[in-house]
Amino acid sequence: MSATDEKPAVKRPSGFWSYANPVKFLGLSERVLPTLWVLSAVCLVIGLIWGFFFTPDDFRQGSTVKIIYLHVPSAMMAINAWAMMLLASLVWIVRRHHVSALAAKAAAPVGVVMTLIALATGAIWGQPMWGTWWAWDPRLTSFLILFLFYLGYIALWEAIEDPDTAADLTSVLCLVGSVFAVLSRYAVNFWNQGLHQGASLSLDKEENVADVFYFPLLVCIAGFVLLFLALVLYRTGTEIRLRRTRALLARQRAR
Repeated sequence: MSATDEKPAVKRPSGFWSYANPVKFLGLSERVLPTLWVLSAVCLVIGLIWGFFFTPDDFRQGSTVKIIYLHVPSAMMAINAWAMMLLASLVWIVRRHHVSALAAKAAAPVGVVMTLIALATGAIWGQPMWGTWWAWDPRLTSFLILFLFYLGYIALWEAIEDPDTAADLTSVLCLVGSVFAVLSRYAVNFWNQGLHQGASLSLDKEENVADVFYFPLLVCIAGFVLLFLALVLYRTGTEIRLRRTRALLARQRAR
């Protein structure tokens, strides 16, 4: 065979982009998941027991302050889950990697549960502090809208049969919903009115909670982050396998 007959070498993605290959992604997730499950469980158990049973009552809020160990981590992950979905959606739009689209799809149910936990614990915490279960506060309202965007995102994936079309449309929805993710995080800074307090964690030490609450809160946040990563990796692997199964069934029907 002459040199002119030789086929050019196919350039394969390297580094981070190599994990766009479903086989390589599944291999990575299978190696990493056991560690993530264990670390998340350890952090959550230590953080929640430390926070609920070994911290004092607040001099103003009493024992209700301890709901911070569920409310703050879940609220942070609700917003960051949408940010992760936005990044994955942008990768899909630019690079057309199916794993990124499936990762965004996998993160949505986890994000909606985190948002629901944040809304529920916020209402439970707000009732004795504000005298009401709900107020149309800027942050609360934008958070509720973010929750509705989560539901719409999940519903849109389920409503469209073609997966590539569903990925395109949900990516656009994710871009639009990102406005409310930003508002949920910074609404208190944008508008001075509202009942909701400022951030519990800040680079400014004067705005942080007291150290006795701060350190167990950090452990709880670490637990929520690790749990989110584990759930997204697990669900993304499940989505990849489901996609393969549907493709095989479609081929069998076509024969």
